[in-house]
Amino acid sequence: MSENPRLTVTLQQEQDFQFRVHFDGTAITDLLTDESEPLGQGLGPSPSLMLTTAIANCLSASLLFALRKFKNQPGPLVTTATTELVRNEQGRLRIGHVQVDIQLAEAAAAHASLERILAQFENFCTVTESVRHGVDVAVSIRDAEGVQLHGVARLGEAAGAAG
Repeated sequence: MSENPRLTVTLQQEQDFQFRVHFDGTAITDLLTDESEPLGQGLGPSPSLMLTTAIANCLSASLLFALRKFKNQPGPLVTTATTELVRNEQGRLRIGHVQVDIQLAEAAAAHASLERILAQFENFCTVTESVRHGVDVAVSIRDAEGVQLHGVARLGEAAGAAG
């Protein structure tokens, strides 16, 4: 395998702003993407939604891997990611901020080496660490009891409140 693996996708325009995405070299089912209304019809995820999903999924997988590496057996994680679109100096929409909130299924005390895990899991997330050079990404983790374990609470949430 190459030292620098490559990932390739091929997009074929279906109509208007709808594109069929083929994940080359994989058995993954094609995906239809589309822009939101009024530009598109919103029949598939937009590129902004896909980037939000990629960040949230990568962070969740990284945390899950780290938890399991230290012999924890976590229950299902629930991750919510919110992207804030902002306008740049030219008035064009850009992804200004992504807030990722991960909820553990257990209380913090149920996990071995949690402090160490929380201190380093983000560094192993390929997508997040790549986009952070241009997009502000904040991560928050709460346990099943609503205790804030990592990061800061989302705007509008009281510290320590269950989410």
